[in-house]
Amino acid sequence: MLFRDSATAVATRHHEGSLARHLTERFVQVHGYKPGPSEERSWERSIPALTDVLLDAGLGEIEVLLEYGLPLTSKRADVVLAGVHPGTQQPSYVVVELKQWSEAHPGEDGHPMLCRIDDYSRPVLNPVEQVRGYCDYLIGFNGTLARHPERISGVAYLHNARECGVAGLAEVELSEHGRMFTADRRGEFLTYLKSKLAPASGALAADELLLATARPSKQLMNVAAQEVREREQFVLLDEQRIAYEMVLKAVQRAHASDHKEVVVVTGGPGTGKSVIALSLLGELYRRGIPALHATGSQSFTKTMRKVAGARKREVQHLFKYFNSFMSAERNSLDVLVCDEAHRMRETSANRYTPATQRTGKRQVEELIDAARVPVFLLDQHQVVRPGEMGTVEEIQAVAAAKGLRHRRVRLDSQFRCGGSDAFLRWVVRLLALEDGGPVEWAPDGRMQLVLVETPSELEEFLQERRSQGYGARMSAGYCWKWSDAKPGEPLPRDVRIGDWQRPWNLKGERSVMGTPPSALWATDPAGFGQVGCVYTAQGFEYDWSGVIIGPDLVWRDDKWVTDRAASEDPVFKSSTPDDVVDRLIRNTYKVLLTRGMVGTVIYSPDPETRDKLRTLLRAAPSAAETALQQALVQTTRGD
Repeated sequence: MLFRDSATAVATRHHEGSLARHLTERFVQVHGYKPGPSEERSWERSIPALTDVLLDAGLGEIEVLLEYGLPLTSKRADVVLAGVHPGTQQPSYVVVELKQWSEAHPGEDGHPMLCRIDDYSRPVLNPVEQVRGYCDYLIGFNGTLARHPERISGVAYLHNARECGVAGLAEVELSEHGRMFTADRRGEFLTYLKSKLAPASGALAADELLLATARPSKQLMNVAAQEVREREQFVLLDEQRIAYEMVLKAVQRAHASDHKEVVVVTGGPGTGKSVIALSLLGELYRRGIPALHATGSQSFTKTMRKVAGARKREVQHLFKYFNSFMSAERNSLDVLVCDEAHRMRETSANRYTPATQRTGKRQVEELIDAARVPVFLLDQHQVVRPGEMGTVEEIQAVAAAKGLRHRRVRLDSQFRCGGSDAFLRWVVRLLALEDGGPVEWAPDGRMQLVLVETPSELEEFLQERRSQGYGARMSAGYCWKWSDAKPGEPLPRDVRIGDWQRPWNLKGERSVMGTPPSALWATDPAGFGQVGCVYTAQGFEYDWSGVIIGPDLVWRDDKWVTDRAASEDPVFKSSTPDDVVDRLIRNTYKVLLTRGMVGTVIYSPDPETRDKLRTLLRAAPSAAETALQQALVQTTRGD
């Protein structure tokens, strides 16, 4: 949240000329970069339009929460109004989405869920659906609203629009969580606000909302089965909902006119790509539309088969690999959802592929040919193996060569790492995946970051989090040999740092002495105690992530140095160029550092690297301080 005060105080700041400046300064302080011009214009024009309505309604004492951050995500609601309900005398909240649009029309198919705006080159989500999503999300993740969902309402206020200019948007379903008012209906908006908020102070109601416990985010694998079967587990917000609706509209066009098109969805770790994939698969599955999910990850696919298909064998068959479509008939599927598409390879064939199945086609071409609507979800910074080559440019080039229309949706907000955009930017800068060099970590209250001095301290810290009910895993760069387990014997303790020795996660598909197979390391509680590598961690998430930065990446003088000789990864051949190895090692640590939902603990066995990390984490609490904070949280939660 950037600012909180009464409606009267917010209006006064605007009239004094200090409101927009203050919000800009707070935005830079919280997010680490300047807001865009459109956001600053909204603060200058839309907020005063709302406060004028509030003052005219006699609601100057209610609390106005500007740029309210949704829990466990980087998404923000424009405004949350906090006050007392005039009838029940209980806390009452109205989420307001402000739009400066003067005109907006339903999308190209005439469906009002997605809108066309003259100044935008791509479709945008109907603001009624946008604010409805915010309300539903807050009910799911704010402890106060979870207990009292009747206390929250949502409206979109298009203060520059006339009814005739946006009439088509009202064709979506309207509800307590999603209504729309325009300049023509300003009087109705006043009446509506007075029906939800009494002319009394909203300070205590705002306190209750802000101090409420944030529920843990629903981890993907824990609800995958319900998501596929019921589609009631996740709330898709903004760009996520746009991507979801765009695919469903493409399927409708494919049915109506023998149509084929490609959809590409891009986003960094935790932006919800796999949630979108499961949401789509579940909806298509229930509609009886032929669709499959495919990845290049053995761990992810096997886990989905086990979790989502636990009670229905036919659900297991929905999850395939990228190389499963070499002999697929053209357009044999309506939809093929390619998750983690950055892991596509040049070809599906390998040395074991029979000559009769060698088509000579590239893997991306096989996937596009297999379905009327192929959907690719990817993050190009998560390429961690030589030969992985899924990129937006490659997909678009193949689609263009086939004369196919392709659409792209960019996911900007993320739901992992406590919803902390600042943490993701810190990781990218830390690893020099973007220009500018590492910067000191500035805690943002969303993601916890801890540096430890020994691997034992790392493991003990995570074990303590587990005793408090959190999930936790240890992972490391592939810098130690990985021995095969022998029947009837404990796993070899290959990861050795001084006196500390732990095994890698189990190879293979069979459990050994209670240790889960590699595909289930990230999701089976028995996976704790083994060290995971990037190939078993990628695509998964857990509350606390412990990361050992191995000797393949060390800080020397004023820069990172990658040492390929320190890597034991068998995928790095002598023919793999140094610059490719360098990029893949950095990408590996980006993946490992962004698995945590609540916090990340970092350790490096290299003294100079630890010294550098200390300078970057001076503002972060120590392991002991974090443990004390967590203990206090558990005590105050009373659960």
